[in-house]
Amino acid sequence: MLPATLVLSGCVATQQDGITNSSSPSELIPAPASGAPTTSAPLETAQAANKAPVYWIGRSNDNVFLYREFRDVPEQDNPVTLALRVMMSQKPLDPDFFTPWQNPKKLATSISGKNVITVDVSNDAFNSNLDAAMAERAIQQLVYTATAAAASTGLIDSGQQVQVVVLVDGHTDYVAFDHVRLGAPTSRSAGMVAPVWIVDPQEGTSVADGSVKISGRSTVPGAKLRWEVLKVDADNAKTAYLTGSATASADAAKYGLFALSVNLGPGRYEVRVSQLDQTDSNKELYVDTRGFTVN
Repeated sequence: MLPATLVLSGCVATQQDGITNSSSPSELIPAPASGAPTTSAPLETAQAANKAPVYWIGRSNDNVFLYREFRDVPEQDNPVTLALRVMMSQKPLDPDFFTPWQNPKKLATSISGKNVITVDVSNDAFNSNLDAAMAERAIQQLVYTATAAAASTGLIDSGQQVQVVVLVDGHTDYVAFDHVRLGAPTSRSAGMVAPVWIVDPQEGTSVADGSVKISGRSTVPGAKLRWEVLKVDADNAKTAYLTGSATASADAAKYGLFALSVNLGPGRYEVRVSQLDQTDSNKELYVDTRGFTVN
């Protein structure tokens, strides 16, 4: 459960009346000289039909970003509706993430031939008290999840711009969380997705011993990354086990991807990946972590 109020500090103020349009969110994440991203993550590629990409909100350093998990879902239902239902009704696998959405009584989605996804949801989905910055992230969480689910199942042309229109009880102009006006076609917003995030292994998964593959993405192509594997004992104490560095791909076809392999024996581990500050190589930015077990 979320606290009654989620407050995000350090953000640029929105309009005086506190209401922005979903299609033009405020500049909430300024790009510092350290190389923070200025673009959204590329659309997802094809995945297994029973794997739904779901975005969650998580804290990193002094800011808040979107992170993705793949969740098991039935194959026979609408994949966009399924992914959004998971986002609104379930908890993330990673305890560092959360969602401000509530499970709605009604939720339906459709896709037009113009790469526009329409989401129609009942107003009980918005029963959380958020500040303006968190409200904008919540709407982008929905946009990222809907577009990811459609792209990963081949329902949209991922080579073209994809937009999401959100209706509430069939109507436009609803003000979500008292801060964001819905109804206009909305795209993924630059800078909302996490600058560094681990794709595999996912939180809580088990992998075979031996060579363990760790992969992820940075939204800064060519970014210098630091990684560390910690061993977790029975009392949940963590000790450094392996460390190293990696560079995110600068290849346009592999936009920001990174991968590494480490040899691990049976036990519990946590992997940490961070971006190095361009002006201070000892300073770690945008740390992401995943806990997993080696059998």
